[in-house]
Amino acid sequence: MTSTASSVPRPRAPRVLVVAGALIGAILAVLLALAPAAEATTSPSPAPSPSQGQFQNSISGFLRNAGQPIQGVKIKAEGNGFTGSATSSASGAWSIPVPAQGSYKVTLDESSLPQGIKLADGQENPRTVTFNQTSNASTIFAFGAGIQVHQESFFTTLANRLVAGLSFGLLLALSAVGLSLIFGTTGLTNFAHGEMVTLGAVVVFSLSVVGVPFWLAGIAGLVSGVAFGYVQDAFLWKPLRRRGTGLVPMMIVSIGLALASRYVILFFFGGATQQLPYSQSTDIDLGVISISPNNLWSLLISVVVILLIGFVLLRTRLGKATRAVADNPALAAASGIDVDRVIRLVWVTGGFLAALGGILWAYYRPGVSFNMGQQLLLMIFAGVTLGGLGTVFGALVGSIVVGIFVELTTVFGFTSDLKYVGALVVMILVLLFRPQGILGRRERVG
Repeated sequence: MTSTASSVPRPRAPRVLVVAGALIGAILAVLLALAPAAEATTSPSPAPSPSQGQFQNSISGFLRNAGQPIQGVKIKAEGNGFTGSATSSASGAWSIPVPAQGSYKVTLDESSLPQGIKLADGQENPRTVTFNQTSNASTIFAFGAGIQVHQESFFTTLANRLVAGLSFGLLLALSAVGLSLIFGTTGLTNFAHGEMVTLGAVVVFSLSVVGVPFWLAGIAGLVSGVAFGYVQDAFLWKPLRRRGTGLVPMMIVSIGLALASRYVILFFFGGATQQLPYSQSTDIDLGVISISPNNLWSLLISVVVILLIGFVLLRTRLGKATRAVADNPALAAASGIDVDRVIRLVWVTGGFLAALGGILWAYYRPGVSFNMGQQLLLMIFAGVTLGGLGTVFGALVGSIVVGIFVELTTVFGFTSDLKYVGALVVMILVLLFRPQGILGRRERVG
């Protein structure tokens, strides 16, 4: 009789990981190969001195008046025993490397402004800039005659924060729905989901800088997310599933994949925060509510896409098959459903939604950085967990709750550094009293 041990094939997981890592790295390299040219094109200020060039943190921004860049304006940053300066480039960009994160006083030299251009009425200058969960702190100065920067009343601020929270929650839901679909069909907690968010925005910026029309760059950014999702499942997760790899080891692999992808993006894109085209625009006044066109478009696009996803899940055969795989993969396979095909489509859809969420997030912040997905990932997990693990509509509800709460905390005195902590506190409190989340089923836990 042949022993059971001799019939078991020797482990090949390391070879799978090496091949998958090489393929994913190659795809990222191709997609991001244009980034060095982009970084050189948008070099915002004269080369810093050797001592400043070693700094890993920076304060940056873009100077534009009526959509046109302002060149040759001097900006100075002071704080923490450091003083540095920069001059805006032909694109209106400027950047000042600083030795450490903290608060700095940033002053724009109004005497260096071109004739006929002045700061908007009420614009704070100098102003205090504080770093917030990133190596780059950005600030924007408003220009233009007739434009006033004024203090809002409490109720106006509250209304605007509610709208901003809804916009943030919906774009957060785009990524959270993709993550929830992946978890529901595979049981995998994918920590590399944040890098799928980053990739879409980075590709759009890289292509836009070298002259690709914005609409085409946007399509390429979405395609990059789809491709990343496809490659992950085809060359990494599917082989591991077939080998019966446990969920905990797969989760650890996803953490390693996230770190590798993040630093590949850093290598090609750089550590500076950049801005997508049309990122600066004048707010639209809708009664007491003031919202930028970018945030308004983000809100509308998020609603349309989420409604479309909901329709597909509830009204189509593919959606029913997806829900069947999420409920019981073995029973779905016995019913004739191609489980691997459904999971592959889920990964592709998750990559698409993550890339779209990353592009919209870059406009909401505003800015593109190599670790933007990492910063958003904690909020995505909060939304998914709060709504109910593995439930798509729970992810939607949880993300909206998190988005609104995050924005409302600033109304009640929370600093920008602490507003995300409040959302996590709410998640913890909800899970203490309802462990399955808002829309989750109790049998999903444990």
